[in-house]
Amino acid sequence: MDKSESIKNIAIAMCKAQSEMGGAVKEAKNPFFKSNYADLGSVIKAIKEPFANNGLSYVQFPIEQGGRIGVETILMHESGEYLTNSFTVNLSKQDAQQAGSALTYCRRYSLQAVAGIPAEDDDGNKASSGNVGFRLDDNAKSWIESAKQDRTILNQIEDPEYRKFIEGKL
Repeated sequence: MDKSESIKNIAIAMCKAQSEMGGAVKEAKNPFFKSNYADLGSVIKAIKEPFANNGLSYVQFPIEQGGRIGVETILMHESGEYLTNSFTVNLSKQDAQQAGSALTYCRRYSLQAVAGIPAEDDDGNKASSGNVGFRLDDNAKSWIESAKQDRTILNQIEDPEYRKFIEGKL
């Protein structure tokens, strides 16, 4: 990891942004593992407005290091402060499809890590342990909108109390 000489402003902005963020909603389907996951679009949706409201932005550049492919993610603040880190993975196959998939995977996990946001199930687990109250954040709104179109989506919410909270908003 690399960072600007000072990270005071970026730390304050991240604190504020994280208080506005919900988790990334697990709406994408992984047919191989028969599970849902938060795709890159869901991660970006969870951070976009809170980042913009607090003078934060990011860029991600494809990189190659020793035969591994990945991204360098740079988190920036309007003050000029920054944090940067790289994340790479091995390719199981050396072709464009595998490289594209690996880049998307690295972008998603890097961005989720730098923003400090959980995927929805992690957020629901925190809520069920009493560590987090339920609030009508972007994450909850996404569940509500999805459930309005297909109520069976509610079965994906593992925490029964959080599920009741969402059902109560329909």
